[in-house]
Amino acid sequence: MSNIEQFPMPLDGVKVVEFCAVAAGPFAGMLLADMGAAVTKVEAPGGDSMRAWPPISQGFSENFASLNRNKKSVVLNLKDPEDLAVARALADSADVLLENSRPGVMERLGLGYERLAATNPTLVYCSISAYGQTGPRAKEGGFDLTIQAAAGVMSVTGEADSPVKCGVPISDFTSGLYAAFSIASALVSARRVGRGAHIDVPMLGCTLAVGALQTSEYFGTGVNPRKLGSAHPRNAPYQAYQAADGYFAIAAGNDRLWRAVLQAMAAEGLDDDPRFATIIDRARHQTELKAILETYFVKQPVHHWLAVFKEAGVPHSAINDYEQALDDPQVKHMQWVQTVDLPGGHQTRTFVSPLRFNGVGLPLRSAPPGLGAHTEEARAYASGQEDKAVEMKHE
Repeated sequence: MSNIEQFPMPLDGVKVVEFCAVAAGPFAGMLLADMGAAVTKVEAPGGDSMRAWPPISQGFSENFASLNRNKKSVVLNLKDPEDLAVARALADSADVLLENSRPGVMERLGLGYERLAATNPTLVYCSISAYGQTGPRAKEGGFDLTIQAAAGVMSVTGEADSPVKCGVPISDFTSGLYAAFSIASALVSARRVGRGAHIDVPMLGCTLAVGALQTSEYFGTGVNPRKLGSAHPRNAPYQAYQAADGYFAIAAGNDRLWRAVLQAMAAEGLDDDPRFATIIDRARHQTELKAILETYFVKQPVHHWLAVFKEAGVPHSAINDYEQALDDPQVKHMQWVQTVDLPGGHQTRTFVSPLRFNGVGLPLRSAPPGLGAHTEEARAYASGQEDKAVEMKHE
């Protein structure tokens, strides 16, 4: 995968200072680092709280490692004037500042956008918060669970009456993706017009935005979308089905694929059933359709039906756990799981960037940093001791 080093990384030369903890902000910072940006993570004494999240391998959090590769770590007490001066020096020389404090915190520290942009006008300053920088809820904090609840995600997730959140922290990581995308876009503008921007990334808004099918359903009908489990409100057969020894999923999202399903199953009487004549009809009657299809499916094991639908060209999958998903031959072919060294000499595996440029994956350039591993380097840089400091970029 090192072949990518034969041409410049997309964000090579971009300097990012990250004042973030836990998930959304660190994920955004890691996406920029994966693209070649030099990311310096500023942590409070004691470090990002995710450093304490299990599983812990020889004192190092595997969760933290999954969100902080390709970064440097600097420990600064921002309430200490000398440490604050170091933080300001890093920000003054940065192309990007990424933070996920509650609105107002960075301003009170003297690290707000207006203050920094006065001396660093091309700075792209990105603030991730629960509800946004202004408005009646701006001062409230939030975590993935509460944002999923507030944004409606839990109202359409699961099958039972009790609330269920999405198992993947979708609000955190969606917000991180929006942040990284907006930063990359603003960098292009900053270099063109000579002025940066303050980007407001509200987790609530990002989570509502990726619910576009649900919000448009509500706008169009005035009726709240409902929980459908693995089913789809506008497509069928398009969900998980029970076979003789477990479950599998198929997605026949158009009439051609529906005919392929019927032919593959050798199902009789369904092709001229008016309940299933069109995709709208099938979605409207998907409960009855599921019951009929499963009378066929329960007669054979999952692997049988996967082979049948593969041959028929119908999108399909077993219901994988993560062990099975990571063992998929496509994952192995793409080399998405790689070994990484942790501080202290321990090795673990990590899931690297899934992207490829010109057919080559983005390299794992450096391991997740030990707490404060680059603090002295930052202090030397801030004090102008260039002979003792590497200019906060990755070797």
